[in-house]
Amino acid sequence: MNAFDRYAPFVKDLIYRSGWENLRGVQTAAADVIFNTDDNLLLCASTASGKTEAAFFPILTKLYEEPPTSVGAIYIGPLKALINDQFARLEQLCEQADIPVWKWHGDVSQAHKNKLLKKPSGILQITPESLEALMMHKHAAIPKLFGDLRYIVIDEIHSLMRADRGGQTICLIQTLSELSGSNARRIGLSATIGDPEKAAEFLSSGTGRRTAIPRIQGEKTRMRLSLEHFYIQGPQSENAQTQEQALPPLDSPTDTAPEYADPGFGYIFENTRGKKCLVFVNSREECEAVTTTLRQYCEVKNERDRFLIHHGNLSASYRETAEMLMKDESSLMTTVTTATLELGIDIGRLERAFQIDAPATVSSFLQRLGRTGRRDLPPELWFVIREDQPEARAMLPSSVPWKLIQAVALVQLYLEERWVEPPRLDGLPYSLLYHRTMSTLASCGELSPAQLAARVLKLTPFRRITKEDFLILLKHLIKTDHLQTTERGGLIIGLAGERVVNSYKFYAVFQDNEEYTVRCGSQELGTIVKPPPVGEKVAIAGAVWTVDDIDHKRRLIFCEPVKGKVPAYFGECAGDIHTKILKRMKQVLIEDKSYPFVMKNAAARLQAARVSARNSGIADDPLICLGGNMWCLFPWLGSYSFLALERFLKIKCGERLGLRGLSSSRPYFIQFTMRSDREEFFKVIAEEAQKPFDPIDLVYPKEVPIFEKYDEYLPEELVRRGFAYGVLDIDEMKERF
Repeated sequence: MNAFDRYAPFVKDLIYRSGWENLRGVQTAAADVIFNTDDNLLLCASTASGKTEAAFFPILTKLYEEPPTSVGAIYIGPLKALINDQFARLEQLCEQADIPVWKWHGDVSQAHKNKLLKKPSGILQITPESLEALMMHKHAAIPKLFGDLRYIVIDEIHSLMRADRGGQTICLIQTLSELSGSNARRIGLSATIGDPEKAAEFLSSGTGRRTAIPRIQGEKTRMRLSLEHFYIQGPQSENAQTQEQALPPLDSPTDTAPEYADPGFGYIFENTRGKKCLVFVNSREECEAVTTTLRQYCEVKNERDRFLIHHGNLSASYRETAEMLMKDESSLMTTVTTATLELGIDIGRLERAFQIDAPATVSSFLQRLGRTGRRDLPPELWFVIREDQPEARAMLPSSVPWKLIQAVALVQLYLEERWVEPPRLDGLPYSLLYHRTMSTLASCGELSPAQLAARVLKLTPFRRITKEDFLILLKHLIKTDHLQTTERGGLIIGLAGERVVNSYKFYAVFQDNEEYTVRCGSQELGTIVKPPPVGEKVAIAGAVWTVDDIDHKRRLIFCEPVKGKVPAYFGECAGDIHTKILKRMKQVLIEDKSYPFVMKNAAARLQAARVSARNSGIADDPLICLGGNMWCLFPWLGSYSFLALERFLKIKCGERLGLRGLSSSRPYFIQFTMRSDREEFFKVIAEEAQKPFDPIDLVYPKEVPIFEKYDEYLPEELVRRGFAYGVLDIDEMKERF
């Protein structure tokens, strides 16, 4: 019996109404595994290939045929926007079968949640953080809620596999399974899995099941790419002449952008007119600045505002308004966004996406490209690389267009090898260990140290953590009053721990900042960090506001709208660039090759960079003398091995080489002065690398490198060990030597 025949009647009706002539390969493959085996399933297929329907058609069929006595399936999504989108799609499908669909995250009303608690059933859609809160506060209700749980679907699973959030998700699923007495099958969905076998191992943790990874013959897809480069001021690369000739700035590169528009933003302004587009940026600050600028251009040209904004610090009303308007087929709006619209959400017939500068990963490039190309159109992404024109006397490393070269490398790695970043699952997650310890005690109450260790250390993410390490942690938490001992020798949450656990911010394991909510009258605009003084201006929601009052106790900022433009600040966001990307960047500089997606300005800028690289020798020699005793090292290493190299040079080699003033532009180059020459430099680092040393040696004597969210509550020795053995990539650094 084929997959279509096996589907429930209401699923067949949907397929008929949609006018599908046949099922896609991903749908038949998923149906085969779910209907005919007891395996977990990892479904790897391109964006817009129908992965969600492929998973849910057979799941809904089985829930329809044998209705569960509790929630039958959990859908875990990494973003609220993704859950809101999938909720609308699933609810419409499930109405006919009388299968309830529930969503549960911070923007959902308590009344909606209470209905589920009273009558657990159907499908629950939830974020990892909301699942954490649910399990902490409704601990006793878990058996009733999930006693007959049969499926757990993890969407965009790749986004959870390079940080503590993925470990948290697996911990929650394993704990939920034990408390509810269920062993639900797990189904992972992603378009960008770099190492399917590792992802399958992650997915199946603790289930005792194998994970099927069907090989799906993907349809050949065309993609439309372009990469253009703009100097923010001055002549563009294709027209640039010598500095002495000092050509006046070119006119705007578009016909109708404002006369003095930033050329890169003018390019975006013109090429989004009359179209529905996304503009991706790499930070929330940049998102605010770009939106404000583009809106100012509309005002100057007497056009209606056609730009929306979407990022994680905006209020739910602003985010959901942007999502709703983008889904409207008649809307010709453009949304400036961070990664919040990168994953999964279907916002209809998008004509193209723009990417300002290069994302950090191939995975992000593919996800952002995949937002377009729906409704039988080819996916289309335009890179827009902007930089200040290098000064004539600028030193070599700062004259290299790193973001342009990175963008080319990302694209080429995928086109040539179909390579995507592998999961990063081999750290020492002490920060997550603190979180799981506190969460377990908050939900269970008093436990003996042995009982607590038994519950926590058996969870898969902690397989590298010893009982000795856990004992060190417990003793420290008792000493700092995060934990308290009872008369019976048990452990409970202490007063300092209560302050941490009782905050809504405890549910998340990713780093956040102390945030203030910004309001204008009855509107909630979003949140910012580091509020300015009263009377100063603040940027949020793509506009500028004057601060009227600040309530520091309740962390509220009250403001009024004004004209203008000011920088926004939402906290630091670290990049994580893989070594393979840096190696391909080096090749981009070396090879005498043109790329069909690289446009005129970008091609001219790249050619100039290649000439500079060839003349300076950086393509052949990683160490370049910048003049006198100033040197620059180009290691071509990814973020974590680059970080290890910086410390190795300072701590192990610094004194012998006479290194001073070491300054990094991570992960591209390191500048320094030294009293040694080139031969001595390579001799010393080779000798020091061959000596056995403990990774902890690369942590400074009094340093406590706070790297993850809860590191500040850990004993110093665990923070140092977690950084040395879990963050610094010493093996890859040594390979480069």
